[in-house]
Amino acid sequence: MAQDKKSFFSHSSKDETRDNQIYENVFSEIETLELPLGSSLRSVYDDRPNAHKRFMEKLEARIRNHDREIEKMCNFHHQGFVDAITELLKVRSNAGKLKVQVTDTNRRLQDAGKEVINQSEGVIRCRVHQRNIAITVEKLQLCLPVLEMYSKVREQMKAKRYYSALKTMELLENTYLPQVYQYRFCQIMTENIPRLREEIKEISMSDLKDFLESIRKHSDKIGEMAMKQSQQQRIFNSVVKKQTHNGNERKLYVATGTVLGHLDAATSEPLQDEEEEYEEEGKCLKMRESKVLTAQDLVDFSPVYRCLHIYTILGDRETFESYYRRQRRKQAGLVLQPQSNMHDTVEGYRKYFNQIVGFFVVEDHVLHATQGLVTRAFTDELWNMALSKIIAVLRTHSSYCTDPDLVLELKNLIVVYADTLQGYGFPVSRLFDLLLEIRDQYNETLLKKWAVVFREIFESDNYSPIPSANEEEYRMIISRFPFHDTELEKQPFPKRFPVSQSVPEIYKEFKEFIYASLKFSESLHRSSTEIDDMLRKSTNLLLTRTLSGCLQSLIKKPHIGLTELVQIIINTTHLEQACKYLEDFITNITNVSPETVHTTRLYGLSTFKDARHAAEGEIYTKLNHKIDEFMQLADYEWTMTEPDGRASGYLMDLINFLRSTFQVFTHLPNNVSHHAAMSGKVAQTACMSACKHLSTSMMQMLLDSDVKQISMGAIQQFNLDVIQCELFASSEPVPGFQGDTLQLAFIDLRQLLDLFMVWDWSTYLADYGQPTSKYLRVNPSTALILLEKMKDANKKNIIFSQFRKNDRDKQKLIETVVKQLRSLVNGMSQHT
Repeated sequence: MAQDKKSFFSHSSKDETRDNQIYENVFSEIETLELPLGSSLRSVYDDRPNAHKRFMEKLEARIRNHDREIEKMCNFHHQGFVDAITELLKVRSNAGKLKVQVTDTNRRLQDAGKEVINQSEGVIRCRVHQRNIAITVEKLQLCLPVLEMYSKVREQMKAKRYYSALKTMELLENTYLPQVYQYRFCQIMTENIPRLREEIKEISMSDLKDFLESIRKHSDKIGEMAMKQSQQQRIFNSVVKKQTHNGNERKLYVATGTVLGHLDAATSEPLQDEEEEYEEEGKCLKMRESKVLTAQDLVDFSPVYRCLHIYTILGDRETFESYYRRQRRKQAGLVLQPQSNMHDTVEGYRKYFNQIVGFFVVEDHVLHATQGLVTRAFTDELWNMALSKIIAVLRTHSSYCTDPDLVLELKNLIVVYADTLQGYGFPVSRLFDLLLEIRDQYNETLLKKWAVVFREIFESDNYSPIPSANEEEYRMIISRFPFHDTELEKQPFPKRFPVSQSVPEIYKEFKEFIYASLKFSESLHRSSTEIDDMLRKSTNLLLTRTLSGCLQSLIKKPHIGLTELVQIIINTTHLEQACKYLEDFITNITNVSPETVHTTRLYGLSTFKDARHAAEGEIYTKLNHKIDEFMQLADYEWTMTEPDGRASGYLMDLINFLRSTFQVFTHLPNNVSHHAAMSGKVAQTACMSACKHLSTSMMQMLLDSDVKQISMGAIQQFNLDVIQCELFASSEPVPGFQGDTLQLAFIDLRQLLDLFMVWDWSTYLADYGQPTSKYLRVNPSTALILLEKMKDANKKNIIFSQFRKNDRDKQKLIETVVKQLRSLVNGMSQHT
């Protein structure tokens, strides 16, 4: 139909009838309100000219037709409408009458039934009340247990019976509330129960926090009690072991960190008597019988158990375990943090150890008292972390300790600390390894302490042989130092020991050092062989470092003279011999045979040998220095024409000094053969060294570049001085030289002076280079230097020498010899 409309408006030449048919269709659709009208209306507004106008004309004609039809219809029904209105007016008057009758009837009926209604309403109200009461009773019977249970929950919470409150809430929630869930108060209860659980969790967590704070405060007390118990156990075990030991041989017992008994190598007597030992045993047994306190006696662990139980019931155990472990890990970090001045006193270390022991004692108790709250893996993790931190802290703070007593007390604390934690199942091998490091630190502090002791001994020594006026004094010295000499024993009183006072003092200090070093080796769970090795190594350090350094420093001191140096040599010899007694002393303490393969020997031989060499070298140095001082007093007139006829005064003073000095060597104690040999050897070497140095100094004086001219008279005067030196050498100032050994020190000077005084240049030049030469020790360069100085001296009188034939011949001879000597010197340099 839409296509028909389009064809009607789009083609200009169409039949009129067809157009009317199309308009009729559009009007039909509009009248029937067939929607949508869009397609029909669009056909009216087509592009065809005058389509809209024509449509409007047709529409108005259509409207007029309908108006005429309406008018006809109204005219046809008008009479019937008027009749109906008339009838309706009549009905209205009858209806009013009927209404009045009905109202009257209703009023009379109401009046008649009012009493009945009143009675029936009372009955109804009574019945309703009865029913409500029955229902209320029934519901109250269901609600009362709920209310009672809720009230019980409140009372249990008020009484802090949180576990019972949780069980009651569980029963209330699962059994009672479902029966009365429809009531509002039940809904309120249902909403409150989770809040009550959270309140219980918060309260229990608050109690746990209070507990954590409490154990943090009590950790040091718990640790102190645990360490005391461990120490008492060690003492008790040591006493029991000692009482059950039936051997007759005395041994070292390690009990309380001190030596209970040991042997002195020299006296072989115990340092403690039996009465003191049994008294100590009684104290140990009394401590053993005392009441043993545990962590539970000091701390109430119920908050932990209660909180754990509550969180387990609430299904949140994992959260509680995580929180507890996290807090304890934080507390461990705080406990392991030391005070900055902890190394100042032993109390700082003790408090530090007490806190750590208390912490792990609590963890061990929680581990065994609860199931899974703390696992062995967790405690091991904490312990490994703590152990690394503890070792680092102790390694750092112990390095600051300079007092050996403090280091020893620290060691005893560490041993008790390690034994305590080992008793709770914690591995402590690394702590004992640390003690070996601290032992080295302890030995260093001992070495520094004994260095001061040795210096004080050396400063107070008079470096004179020890006198003994009677047998008592003699025996007292023998008891302090292992000296045995049959020749000295045969001598009458008063007599003198070869050593000075410092020797027995040093020997005594060596034993004290061994005791001090031994104290650290106790309780380290080491074998006797290891302890023996430790003692020997530390003693070797005392020998090779401390005593050796003190001896070297002593020898270099300016106030130590030749006599003192000789006495030091004798002292070191006896100290070297005493080393074997120190080895026996260590053997008696440790009961380790010295024939053991790995036994360390004491390095006394090398130590004291080096000290003797240093002392001997210092003797030679001091002698040479004294000779140099005398040589500086020499005042030769190198251009003198005639000698004085006697030796120079400075040289005679020097020879007298040397003679008196070497007499000191010969007057040293020689009652023992090896002492005489030793002092004689030192004296011989010193005398030879002094003569060689004197000869060299006099030769340098002749060849000194500042001396420009030397006359024959000066040489003759110098020869007189050399003759005195040769006389001193031939007088045997020190016995033991064979033949003219000592005179050979001046052979270079003698041959040089003879050559110039005899003026035997022909022989010198002819025999030069021959092993049988008379002037074999005269070097051409030396002769050349001295000859040129004589040549320069002769030039001063050159005017007068021109009139004396002998002087002119001598001058020519000198020039000839100078040329030949230069040729020899040049030949030597080219050959070289």
